[in-house]
Amino acid sequence: MNRLITSVSLAISFALAQGVSAKDYIITSHGVTNDSTKIQTAAFQKVIDMAEAAGGGRIIVPKGTYLTGALFFKPGTTLHIEDGGCIKGSDEIENFPLIPSRMEGRSIYYYAALINAYHVDGFAITGPGMINGNGLKYWKQFWALRAERAKIKESCTNLEVHRPRLVFLWGCDNVKLSGPTLCNSPFWTTHLYQCNDVIIENCRITAPREPVRAPSSDAIDLDVCSNVIVRDCYLDCDDDGVCIKGGKGVYANRSAENGIVENILVERCTFGPNLHGTLTLGSECVHARNIEVRDCHVNTGTAILRLKMRPDTYQIYENITVKNITGSSGTVIDMKPWKQFFNLEGSSEKPYGIVRNILIENVDVKVKTLGVIAGNPSDTVSNFIMRDVKVEASNPGFECIYPGVKLENVTINGKQIENPTK
Repeated sequence: MNRLITSVSLAISFALAQGVSAKDYIITSHGVTNDSTKIQTAAFQKVIDMAEAAGGGRIIVPKGTYLTGALFFKPGTTLHIEDGGCIKGSDEIENFPLIPSRMEGRSIYYYAALINAYHVDGFAITGPGMINGNGLKYWKQFWALRAERAKIKESCTNLEVHRPRLVFLWGCDNVKLSGPTLCNSPFWTTHLYQCNDVIIENCRITAPREPVRAPSSDAIDLDVCSNVIVRDCYLDCDDDGVCIKGGKGVYANRSAENGIVENILVERCTFGPNLHGTLTLGSECVHARNIEVRDCHVNTGTAILRLKMRPDTYQIYENITVKNITGSSGTVIDMKPWKQFFNLEGSSEKPYGIVRNILIENVDVKVKTLGVIAGNPSDTVSNFIMRDVKVEASNPGFECIYPGVKLENVTINGKQIENPTK
């Protein structure tokens, strides 16, 4: 795994080094004004289009707050936000057009994100400034609909309240996100689909739980992506931290729009208390391979490694390493069935999951419980090792239904434990 990760790092560094410097376009020099109350989508987009027409350029956002709807970056353009600069999203969904997109493991028409780049190789978001999704109105609408449905004992999906994401990149290679604060997204915060050779570094990605929770505001969603490094970031949204996606449904593993997520390194990151999962595989994932989380600090109430096992989707989770983790969390491992929006689509097939080559080692945390390793009846687990794991737990219990899971020097409250199925 270390040799693989080193290769990934070198490949990404080489790819990003191929970028060519281009002209800077300061938005306030081209018709955009520092006014947080006036929608300036058209003026902002005009600067991007001007840069593309001239052969490319870096779009500079200076100090100030600039209110806008969906922006579409074009080939040859990048975004730089200076200290004190803020792109603030509109809280009116009509400022985000309905376009071909990707949501929850399906290719559908959906609302554009605040920042969009489709097939823009070399795209970058840099600088110490902020992209603020201004999500409060959308969050309130979401919870209001949930409350109304609850009165009549009905549920609703995540898509029924129309909400834009903060950043959506589709088919972009050699991507770099370095330095900005990404916050208050109405929906997922940073969604990358079919992107390769990516670095996300020194970013602060947050969404609140109070006074209104920011539902489904995943910090980073990697969807059919490869060769990604996430390093030196602070992640604290009201859903998953780093979420591995790629498709869902009975036929998802046979569809060209879906696919593998592989060669992912997450290092030297801090995970905050709002999260529902630190590293989460699923709930829309058909194949995840070669993923490592290392040298991170957690301050969460959730799982460090969360494996969502869908009984309506064929899944392979393999070559996953989590090591050198400190702090506090809800559990170390959470592998359980995930049946939200279960749908066999009329098929008589019986999908199953394969989990293999999992290593959790050198973990020292305070937890509620060590966790659960118990998938669906047809799921298989092999070469799953927990080694040098030390937890201080309020509940000393541990559930595991697979006798092949190896526990090597795993202690709960100072007492070494064994696999309970043996």
